[in-house]
Amino acid sequence: MPMTIRRAVVPAAGLGSRLLPLTKAMPKQMLPIGGRPVIEHTVRELVASGITDITVVGAGRGKDLIRDHFRPDPALVARLRAEGKSAYADAVQEIGELSRLGHITYLDQDGPYGNGTPVLNAANHHSVAEPMVVLWPDDVFVAEVPRTRQLITAYEATGRPVLALMPMDPADARHYGVPVVKDDLGGGLLHIAGLVEKPEPDDAPSAYAAVGGYVVTPGIIEELRAQTERWYQRRIGELSLTDAISAYAGSHTVYGQVLEGRWYDTGNPLAYLTAQFATALSEPAYGPHLRRLALDR
Repeated sequence: MPMTIRRAVVPAAGLGSRLLPLTKAMPKQMLPIGGRPVIEHTVRELVASGITDITVVGAGRGKDLIRDHFRPDPALVARLRAEGKSAYADAVQEIGELSRLGHITYLDQDGPYGNGTPVLNAANHHSVAEPMVVLWPDDVFVAEVPRTRQLITAYEATGRPVLALMPMDPADARHYGVPVVKDDLGGGLLHIAGLVEKPEPDDAPSAYAAVGGYVVTPGIIEELRAQTERWYQRRIGELSLTDAISAYAGSHTVYGQVLEGRWYDTGNPLAYLTAQFATALSEPAYGPHLRRLALDR
């Protein structure tokens, strides 16, 4: 029987270069989406899916601001209640409760450049080798069943690494890692033989995109360790989680789960604005007003 997944790692060290100058003073993980910083959407999804140990791996100013956001602030809560601002007090108190429920810890990123390093940092921080969820804190997933819960369900059925997949327009293949599909097992579960990173549309091996959600197993972590050792011998390129998964899939079984829901990236200005509006439209407090505003135009 597969181990219960209780840990998650959230890499949070990116510069957000494509969003400059918006991210000059504000790290991209703290940009607001629908009244909450985008990383809060990630943490809420993880907690709602039963994750009880979240490790945020980042560096410098961004990590400090994230920590400040989630840190409980009983003095502020008490002041707001004394001023009769109960709704605001409840909102601030709930953020601190998220930190407790998710048991959020923070690590500096240490190692080769690349998105595999924070995953390895988090794994090295824990003494027990066990599967973990990996989510990037710069996208938003809107669904009745959280993305993380869908990934965990697929892992519980297979006991193997799982990648989050979404259907894509083949013309967009050069923006994503694209899985090589070996077998379609039904229910959105695909047996994959590897990933091709950002292929040209004509070279894309399938019509699915890997969209930044993973269940990684101890075998993937061992592959990251091996790739890190090779990097220190050559010091060329970067440590890529995608490369580690593709290498592992060469001799082990890896699955992809086609998710039900809508995925929004925030990595460039247009994507960020799209995520803002789409998330706001899904909120009962904002959606009806925004739809009326659109019709008035």
